[in-house]
Amino acid sequence: MTIEQLLSPLQVGELRLKNRVVMAPMTRSRASQNDDCVSDIHELYYAQRANAGLIITEGTHPTFDGKGYNRTPGICNNAHVAAWSRVTDAVHEAGGLIACQLMHCGRVGHPDNKAKGTRTLAPSAIAARAEIFTAGGMKAMPTPEPMTASDIEAVVSDYGRAAERCLQAGFDGVELHCASGYLPGQFLASGSNHRSDEYGGSLHNRLRFIERVIEALDSAIGVARIGLRISPGNPYNDHVDANPEKTYGALLDLAELKGVAWIHAIRMPSTGIDSLALSRAHYSGVLIGSDSYTADEAGASIAEGAVDAVSFGRLYIANPDLVRRFQQGGPFNDMDKRTIYGGEGAAGYCDYPMLSDDA
Repeated sequence: MTIEQLLSPLQVGELRLKNRVVMAPMTRSRASQNDDCVSDIHELYYAQRANAGLIITEGTHPTFDGKGYNRTPGICNNAHVAAWSRVTDAVHEAGGLIACQLMHCGRVGHPDNKAKGTRTLAPSAIAARAEIFTAGGMKAMPTPEPMTASDIEAVVSDYGRAAERCLQAGFDGVELHCASGYLPGQFLASGSNHRSDEYGGSLHNRLRFIERVIEALDSAIGVARIGLRISPGNPYNDHVDANPEKTYGALLDLAELKGVAWIHAIRMPSTGIDSLALSRAHYSGVLIGSDSYTADEAGASIAEGAVDAVSFGRLYIANPDLVRRFQQGGPFNDMDKRTIYGGEGAAGYCDYPMLSDDA
């Protein structure tokens, strides 16, 4: 049975996963409005889902400048470390593993979503042609500040310090968000990077920022605990590149060279690029496939060697005991779309029933 493939253990770098079910990173916009800290509801939410072989957290900003969205959490200071420590302790006590997804949004964001005095930085002074949600409604994203050489040095160091804080907070690994048009992708893409220095122009130069960030993360946490999230050709947040297949092939070559532990690839047929085949062609490590898999399809893809593991998002929102439901063939709770983002309490977040509570 293909489900047995999905439930089999997997070695990912230094991490031994009890199964190949990964909880996908999902922004839920429930961090504290005042300090970007996670809280007791996050502790319960993630602990409920420790049945996954690996949990990858919602996108977490490594520096306050890197925040883009309303009520997303940070890993920027000691208060964040203390708050996340309670989450990782709860996950570990429940038998799970958890990696922190580091998400510096770069030009994606709005001042209304960020602390006063923070900056919006990007490779070039080119605004993303998109709107973003704020407490005041949808607003156009502003033109960012083009990063100076010293800004780049500072942000690379910020990533390294964030990875150190992840270790202090008890995370088992980190995932660098290189998809969805955020800062690493902004350096990578020809549409958002118009620099003429060593970080712009040629593909080799446009890769340099990500290479340096991987090196900083490696120094802090070790490359065997680092993954990359990619989505070649995805135009989200005005992420446009002249040749995304070639560009992401080069990024995958870099991941192979550096010995990154996993690639987390979003499949998106509408782009015309097979992100899973592209990853397999350029990278020999663990490949996690993502986006709208069923359990049977996931198991079949693992059996065929197309992927090594599969991440689940919407199913994990509504089914905290997802692995047990896979084992038993369901039933599955329906997701309430109205409560995906935002909210103060447990409603739509950590109050979905377990199988034992189902009618």
